[in-house]
Amino acid sequence: FCSEATAEIHDSGGSAQFPWDKVRLPRHVVPLHYHLLIHPNLTTLTFTGTVDIDVAVAQPTKAVVLHGKRLRVTGAAIEAGAGNPCAARDVRLLWHPPREQLALLSAEPLCAGHNYTLRIQYSANLSDSFHGFYKSTYRTQEGELRVLASTHFEPTSARMAFPCFDEPAFKARFSIKIRREPNHLALSNMPLVKSVNIASWLVEDHFDTSVKMSTYLVAFIVSDFKSISKITNHGVKISIYTVPEKINQAHYALDAAVKLLDFYEDYFSIPYPLPKQDLAAIPDFQSGAMENWGLTTYRESALLYDPEKSSASSRLWITMTIAHELAHQWFGNLVTMEWWNDLWLNEGFAKFMELLSVNVTHPELRVVNYFLRRCFDAMEVDALNSSHPVSTPVEDPAQILEMFDEVSYEKGSCILNMLRDFLTADVFKSGLVQYLQKYSYQNTKNEDFVLHLSSSSSYMSSFSLTNKQHWTKETLDVKAMMDTWTLQKGFPLVTVTVRGKNVHLQQEHYKKGVDSLSPTENGYLWHIPLTYITSKSHTVQRFLMRTKTDVIILPEEVEWVKFNVDMNGYYIVHYEDDGWDRLINLLRENHTVISSNDRASLINNIFQLVRIKKLSISKAFDLTLYMKRETQIMPILQGMNELVPIYKLMERRDMDDTEKQLKDYIVNLFKDLIDKQLWSDEGSVSERMLRQSLLMFACVRRYQPCVDKAEEYFSKWQKSNGTLRLPADVKTAVYIVGAQTSEGWDFLLSKYQHHSFSVDKDKIASALSLTRNKDKLQWLMEEGLRGDIIKTQDFPYIIVSVARNPSGYHLAWTFLRENWEKLIEKFELGSSSIAGIVTGVTNQYSTRPQLAQVTSKKNIKTRQCADS
Repeated sequence: FCSEATAEIHDSGGSAQFPWDKVRLPRHVVPLHYHLLIHPNLTTLTFTGTVDIDVAVAQPTKAVVLHGKRLRVTGAAIEAGAGNPCAARDVRLLWHPPREQLALLSAEPLCAGHNYTLRIQYSANLSDSFHGFYKSTYRTQEGELRVLASTHFEPTSARMAFPCFDEPAFKARFSIKIRREPNHLALSNMPLVKSVNIASWLVEDHFDTSVKMSTYLVAFIVSDFKSISKITNHGVKISIYTVPEKINQAHYALDAAVKLLDFYEDYFSIPYPLPKQDLAAIPDFQSGAMENWGLTTYRESALLYDPEKSSASSRLWITMTIAHELAHQWFGNLVTMEWWNDLWLNEGFAKFMELLSVNVTHPELRVVNYFLRRCFDAMEVDALNSSHPVSTPVEDPAQILEMFDEVSYEKGSCILNMLRDFLTADVFKSGLVQYLQKYSYQNTKNEDFVLHLSSSSSYMSSFSLTNKQHWTKETLDVKAMMDTWTLQKGFPLVTVTVRGKNVHLQQEHYKKGVDSLSPTENGYLWHIPLTYITSKSHTVQRFLMRTKTDVIILPEEVEWVKFNVDMNGYYIVHYEDDGWDRLINLLRENHTVISSNDRASLINNIFQLVRIKKLSISKAFDLTLYMKRETQIMPILQGMNELVPIYKLMERRDMDDTEKQLKDYIVNLFKDLIDKQLWSDEGSVSERMLRQSLLMFACVRRYQPCVDKAEEYFSKWQKSNGTLRLPADVKTAVYIVGAQTSEGWDFLLSKYQHHSFSVDKDKIASALSLTRNKDKLQWLMEEGLRGDIIKTQDFPYIIVSVARNPSGYHLAWTFLRENWEKLIEKFELGSSSIAGIVTGVTNQYSTRPQLAQVTSKKNIKTRQCADS
């Protein structure tokens, strides 16, 4: 370097002195390469760092603006490269804390077309939250507390670990060095190149230079983890890292990751670009997992599996979580959305690829059975007036966090599934691969993806004429169709009226609340890829509905018609006149004539229509009567998901007689199936998951045969001091019944704290939260927030579980209000954790006094979160 200017450091008290007045950074200074040295101290819980950022200047400027948050800068300079005639002089550093920005100001302009290096030295505390460079702890079997440091940067927390251009479009290369004690291990995105002994007590690890990537994907961990490894068929080294005592629970994840990474390389026809992929289980982790390139991180329950103790549902969740994060290595990491308004291009795809990949790599999990559930979950949120389009404008960090919701994830995946069904699997795959190849190491917008699929499906107009089973409309404009699903919120309700051979169709915006189906909303129109079967033909017929109303003419009259075959479309259907009666009759006479997914969708749709007063609740209950003969997991779980919340509303309103009648009705509906359940781990994954749900449901509702059996198991287990092996899929039911006595509750708590029950922590916590003892419920919430016995990462689950308990919902609401500031400090305002807590605590409220409580000005901050 030929010249250097060192900065004076000032805190810009207001925006007047600061050279930039927008939330988004200017585009005329672009990072090329970060050289980062970071040194965490796991005793003082602080870290120091130096970052050299090579930047390119596109137009003359005196200011370089970038991000920094809670960093203490001790030195800053701008260096001009050799041959650069424009040296930076008299450099000052200014801060703008509200926008989390800092600026390096030079007295003379930096020259366009030249490169410079920003050099910044700084220090900071390890974060106490779950984002940035943060502290995590665990206890060994001997009770020793051990500390590690890990990162979680998405969406806007890389700036808490090092000054950077912290926006996804500023892709750069990263060369990272980490200093650590000799007894620790450092990990980062890339493989270790060499280790240098700085002193007898200090080692500096040098990691290989990364590919070009966004700041939110950078990761590093300093810990005492152990690992196991395998090589994929394509030569990539996969390793699972975990605390030493849990390494024996890492084998399932390792095998799954090898299969899944091989699947993605083959499916996308694009090699995974890094030499390794590490999966690390972090003891403290807010979300499920994070897709950092080459170093994906997970909460322990999302990665670790004990074949002797873990349930079938745990195996399904772990497999799908790994599938999700590995899909991101292409969708999100290789090709990244330009800005967070198109987060669905990352998350919707990763969610969708879970279905596609696990279906191939782990067919025994029958993942397609559970895909429907996420579409129903998305619709639950998307039907509210507070919903948003999947592609929606956002600016500041809190707004960005709010995008990590059911709309970006679940709705995104559901409309992609519908698009694949619409285009055919081959056309869809071809479009995806071309999109990934064209935009590798770049950033994209919503329209880039849609236009790419449009071009790959351009031959479909002739295809639709030659394939009678495909779309009956001749001209297929994929962009016009997809814009209706990505640029407007909500989803359509299609009303079907059969008159002879004519099927009359009408679409409108389905919306819950005061303004449901408002006539003023004529602007809402979707291009809906309708599918249907009839009593005369089980061949799937297709029709693209692009207008408010339309008519299909059938070849002959039919007894019944069922639209949205297998619920592949993101819409619900109302059958006018006697349409519902005909389908209810079909279910009564022979429910297996239509698929289990079709049955689940009918159950869901009819209750959604009750919610907007299109149908009476008695009609919905008429449909559920057939369920006494139902045996498949999806319709049964959907029936429970619709009926149990109604029962719980009665419970909250002290409607004892109605509540008892409804409880008896629901239990009676599933009684025969409950009685047939084996208290074992036998059967397919679906059978085992159904068993777990049914027994838990029966025991919580105090169905006596279930309670007696669970009490017998719990008594034997307690007498053995927890050494008796309980079948994994019945544990939750046994624990729930055991927790109803004070002695049983205390025994469960003692096991919760014992290392040998680590895989059962979620099940035990669920049981502990169902006690009727209010003091114990209060203690659970306080302990969850304190984070000693119950980790704070589990607090959202604890408070929502307490809120579901009739003895606890008032306690949970009071606790939420009194500890609001602590909660948003820990979990961040706008995060899915905070949203989940607020909705989970209040979603059983249904009276006007309860509404007044939630909307009271005394709860203004909580209310803002609930509204969002």
